[in-house]
Amino acid sequence: MKFQFISTHRETFKVGRMCKLLNVSRSGYHAWFKRPESRRKRENRALEAKIRVLHAASHGIYGAPRIHRDLSDDGIRCGKNRVARIMRKADIRSRTKKKFKATTNSRHNFPVAPNFLNQEFKVDTPDHTWVGDITYIPTNEGWLYLAVLLDLFNREVVGWSTSSRLTRQLAIDALQMALGCRNPGKGMLHHTDQGSQYASTDYQKILKEHDMICSMSRKGNCYDNAVAESFFGSLKSEWVNHNRYLSRSEATQSIFYYIEIFYNRKRRHSSIYYVTPQEYEIFPLAA
Repeated sequence: MKFQFISTHRETFKVGRMCKLLNVSRSGYHAWFKRPESRRKRENRALEAKIRVLHAASHGIYGAPRIHRDLSDDGIRCGKNRVARIMRKADIRSRTKKKFKATTNSRHNFPVAPNFLNQEFKVDTPDHTWVGDITYIPTNEGWLYLAVLLDLFNREVVGWSTSSRLTRQLAIDALQMALGCRNPGKGMLHHTDQGSQYASTDYQKILKEHDMICSMSRKGNCYDNAVAESFFGSLKSEWVNHNRYLSRSEATQSIFYYIEIFYNRKRRHSSIYYVTPQEYEIFPLAA
């Protein structure tokens, strides 16, 4: 709309000059400018302010679907498309994902387990299937390696560990954390890629001691472990890529906050109806 364009740029260019160039009358513009603000516009302005608060509370991570769910929980009724339009107009954007490289080494002589998971990422009970993977975090001191285990039921990170070295102990520490926090029953499926850390004798021994079934992705097929890959994509795009870590210790503290404070307890997850992992475990049917 021509009048809106003039109003937007009135501090930069002369109103009379813009009216002449756009072939509109100055009196018509001033009448439009002084008209009472519509109810819809007032509501959108108030809604935009609320959206900005919720977006900031998510550390700039949430897009329209998660913001819409937050608004609904706060008792504010509005359509998802309306939220998306307001965010787009106000240039309120979620952080976008970037690709990253794998870190596990599948060139080894350890036995490799079959792919029992077979990309069945939907399960009905907690501690039915855990998926794990390893990635790296850049710091000024060098790489910090991160191993995680997630419960497929609610996408919660049940175990994680960091180290300056990419060793089997890194993966074992994450597994032991998960075992200390959870109580998986006999026959729980444990899925990872074919990395030497997971195929090692020490790691496999722990799985056998707890009667877990070991499953491994096909070589070079990232889709077989898509949930773990997706978590790392979110971690990097939403958090790591927006921070510069001076030390591995600083990076570990930052990852602790993302996983334990934000991801597991506050971050809405699209695959579990836009509730948090911990909410979904408590009220899976209500979600």
